[in-house]
Amino acid sequence: MNLTRLDKINYINIALIIISTIVALYLPFELFLFSYAILGPLHYLTEISWLHNKQYYTKKKYDYILLLVLSALIALPVIASLFNFKLNISGQRLNQFIYLAVVSSIIFVFVQKTTYRILAFLFAAITLKYSTHLFLLLSVFLPTLIHVFLFTALFMLYGALKTRSKSGYLSFWIMMLFPIIVLSFFNGPASYKISDYAFSAYKNFEATNFFTLKQFTGLDMTNGQTITNNIYFSSQGIVVMRFIAFAYTYHYLNWFSKTEIIAWHKIPKQRLIIIALLWLMALAAYAYDYKTGFQCLFFLSFLHVLLELPLNVVSIKGILSELFMLPTSTINKKST
Repeated sequence: MNLTRLDKINYINIALIIISTIVALYLPFELFLFSYAILGPLHYLTEISWLHNKQYYTKKKYDYILLLVLSALIALPVIASLFNFKLNISGQRLNQFIYLAVVSSIIFVFVQKTTYRILAFLFAAITLKYSTHLFLLLSVFLPTLIHVFLFTALFMLYGALKTRSKSGYLSFWIMMLFPIIVLSFFNGPASYKISDYAFSAYKNFEATNFFTLKQFTGLDMTNGQTITNNIYFSSQGIVVMRFIAFAYTYHYLNWFSKTEIIAWHKIPKQRLIIIALLWLMALAAYAYDYKTGFQCLFFLSFLHVLLELPLNVVSIKGILSELFMLPTSTINKKST
């Protein structure tokens, strides 16, 4: 059987899905921390560079600046903590910033004319106060599991639909079903016990586990010791962490596996050197202290999430276009 380049990449991705799932099964916290610190920063840097070359998939050249500013505002408390300075910005305010980023990304993709943009932003301002009802969706799951799992899956589905690739469809469904089936089947910690280093280093990421367990299990998440036990030592907590570890690890691996197709590496040599140096600095920060690395890289991490939102919108629009056989121009015309 002669495999095309695309088929080979899709089958590589299937292998990466399986490998990520198996490692997440046995070392969930450790795998997440490794992937987040080693693969994460290189992913942020290379994807932002690639998105810059694509004009961030927005209608106008400088649309991305608003997303950059919103990322900076969201990251301010973490940046301040790096210098032992406490900056109080309410969770509601941070949630509003994310809401604005989402609405802005939709506007940037669909709306060209300034008049319509003004009206759209007025709508965003009027509805801003209602974003509180979307706290879990926007502040907890969008920058985490929605970004690394759902948007990655949608990007894969869009690619499969565009190319009508059977191996692409296969990789999409394996990503959606394989980890959920496997990780759910192994329903307990078994012999796994989190390492002391991982227990200490993971503290900055507990919110995703906390809200996932609170919303989707019957576990008591009302006091400190119970919360800790449920996140790190309960059967449900381990299953949740296995899925988180898989989702993040494969999200990064999927990006790098498609280098030949996406061609993010085809950039000026000077920029490539800068990316390499910044990545080495990120590794040094995490090696010095994991919390310090997290604080140093938080802005870059959140920036890549928000800058990717227009691409996520484009992917969803493309999927709808492929499924309902609507030409892209028709969608754009209707939206403006």
